[in-house]
Amino acid sequence: MPLKLGTVGHFGITVRDPHKSARWWIDTLNVKKAFDFPGGVVIGSKDVSIVLIKGEPHPEVIDHVSFHLPSMAALKSALAELKRKGVALEDPGDEIGPEAEGSKNVGLWFRDPDGYRWELSVLARRTRKRKPH
Repeated sequence: MPLKLGTVGHFGITVRDPHKSARWWIDTLNVKKAFDFPGGVVIGSKDVSIVLIKGEPHPEVIDHVSFHLPSMAALKSALAELKRKGVALEDPGDEIGPEAEGSKNVGLWFRDPDGYRWELSVLARRTRKRKPH
């Protein structure tokens, strides 16, 4: 039987100060703190957990991580909230754009205080092909 990947359960990144990073995530992206452990903090939502581990950040090892939002309205609302909270966006003035040249998926990008790059995106709706009559 071929391997089939499931939903991301959790991922870990190294950060300078796990508690300070957890506070940023909680205040900025509305996640919840799950628990502390020696040298780190776990935060997240019902969809994903993020393990913040004390260490030297290496944002260059991950180009970015994207979180899918359910609609364009949700993405626009997230943009307004990020701006209200003073988060520096990657493309000021034209924040929401295609994920890549020619892509119908759209997103916005920003970095956390440790320099990791994050994306909030909306996947384009797939159009159903019509059957010929």
